[in-house]
Amino acid sequence: MPLLNTITTPYAEAFLQLSDAAGDTAQVVDQARQILALWNESPELRQALASPVLETETKKAAITKLFGDQVSPTFLNLLKLLADRQRIGYLDAVLERFLDLYRDQNQIALASVTSAESLSDEQLANITDQVKAVAGTDKVELNTAVDPALIGGFVLKVGSKVIDASLSGQVRRLGLALAKVS
Repeated sequence: MPLLNTITTPYAEAFLQLSDAAGDTAQVVDQARQILALWNESPELRQALASPVLETETKKAAITKLFGDQVSPTFLNLLKLLADRQRIGYLDAVLERFLDLYRDQNQIALASVTSAESLSDEQLANITDQVKAVAGTDKVELNTAVDPALIGGFVLKVGSKVIDASLSGQVRRLGLALAKVS
């Protein structure tokens, strides 16, 4: 187990158990996704909370002020615990691990699709059906992104499987095939 998982897994497991016991796991999962997005979009927040210069009590007061009304008591306790233990810099890794454990517990497949342009609802439904077939589960969490460099088509990742149906991927494969013939 990598070192980061050794640090984050106990926090994530305890957080999942506590949220299950409180009966607010679905709410906590949504909050975890929102806080994770905020954490990734705000380097200033990350740096301030992870700074060794700030006192622990100051960090906890800031956490309460910022998130007190927006997260469940279980979530707020996790944030304060991470601050107490000087682990708040690992918040993103703890939340990612928490979401992984939640998906494992509920047999939810995680897939990401990157397309050259935004996909329609019908296209997303078709891709979701494909993911269900590949993953062997009826529950799918699909993350979408747009990358115009793909020129056309999409790249789908489900676990360690990658399906490259992009135009740029086809051009790259054609180039490799031509290079082998030469």
